[in-house]
Amino acid sequence: MITDDPWPRVRAWLQPDPDGPVADAFMLATASASGVPSARMVSLRGLEDRALLVYTHDASRKVRELDENPLFAAVFHFDAERRQLRLEGTVERLPRAQVERYFATRPRAARISAIVSSQGRPSPGLEELRASCETLARELGDGTIPCPEDFIGLRLVPRVVEFWMGSEDRLHERVVHLCEGGRWRTMELQP
Repeated sequence: MITDDPWPRVRAWLQPDPDGPVADAFMLATASASGVPSARMVSLRGLEDRALLVYTHDASRKVRELDENPLFAAVFHFDAERRQLRLEGTVERLPRAQVERYFATRPRAARISAIVSSQGRPSPGLEELRASCETLARELGDGTIPCPEDFIGLRLVPRVVEFWMGSEDRLHERVVHLCEGGRWRTMELQP
């Protein structure tokens, strides 16, 4: 049965086990203020009430573009199930306390590399970055690893949610949900 509210189905697709992890990777597309698009794979790090959560560095290209043009498009592709979930919407920054709580849950090596690496900037080389991580790990010992100020979280709030289910006869099922004025409406699209 198709309902207007897409979120129960979004949750079922992205977190089939409510106590398990969410789907890991998806394609996130952004565009500059002048409309130049870019896309990359990112890690989904949580679901909130009607939003997807991602964490990244403030100086990354995606954040620079989202600061200029706070619109996104995203695609989750489930090849084995012949399904696709497509979303479009707006982006908000997460509160600092929430970012710090998430950062504390990351593996130690990931927290250290987040301090050492300036995402998207020219690299001195992986060997030098690894050496810097090892040096910082020794300096910190077993101490607390502080969350870098440039480590941020983003809440992706969809206004369009489309479920695509593939069919051998190419009569694919497409259901799109549109949020207008805080209310969802649903329609089926031809393949």
